[in-house]
Amino acid sequence: MPTILVTIAYDGTNYSGWQVQPNGLAVQQVVEDAFEQLLKERVQVRSSGRTDAGVHARAMAASFMTERDLPLRAFVEGANRFLPADVAIQSARIVPEGFKPITMAYAKQYRYTIINSSVRSPLDRLYSWQVREPLNLVAMEEAAGHFVGRHDFAAFRASNCVAKTTVRRIDAVQILREGARITIDVTGGGFLKNMVRVMVGTLVDVGKGRFTPADIDRLLQSGDRKEAGSTAPACGLCLIQVTYPEEFTSLPRGA
Repeated sequence: MPTILVTIAYDGTNYSGWQVQPNGLAVQQVVEDAFEQLLKERVQVRSSGRTDAGVHARAMAASFMTERDLPLRAFVEGANRFLPADVAIQSARIVPEGFKPITMAYAKQYRYTIINSSVRSPLDRLYSWQVREPLNLVAMEEAAGHFVGRHDFAAFRASNCVAKTTVRRIDAVQILREGARITIDVTGGGFLKNMVRVMVGTLVDVGKGRFTPADIDRLLQSGDRKEAGSTAPACGLCLIQVTYPEEFTSLPRGA
């Protein structure tokens, strides 16, 4: 029985997040429904992680096992016929038996988009956070460097996060400004619930002068969520890519 790894893009605006839950429509549910129509069997699609309600993805990685032997391209084109316009399978590949998309991922990259303007941008409203106050980008860039490395991010997670350990590895935090648009790319080995959004909210507070860049070290050491910055809105966050070791990414794929 082959295991298929797919990448999925979605606009999370109308969904309660990735994971199936009783109180709203989840991306996982519509993906599993689409594959059921294509494969004529119910499959469980396991993802590389969870995204919150309103968060988007350019390339969510997820896998499933199936009895059907189809060309890889069929898993893309076939499933997309049954998916709504705001969700699409981007690619498919065969991975070894026992593949686990969440534990075998080496790194994930998230991008947060801010529109730093006193005038709202109607076309960006579903995919960004409008911050009206001027932001000190130099201070934000200096603060971002303090996140890099392996740290205890207890102060940068949701209050209802149930992760067994709060230590995470951050490889890079890059900030780029083009006009009013600011993007913050965060790459790391894994993330706690709301972690990127709290990091971004705290960086914005640095930009406003509420915190200094050196305060990031103090917040990491404190472990107290109440001391860190606000949680940035979900709509500005997008999962950009999930990276796996070469033995998985070098296998044949269907575009």
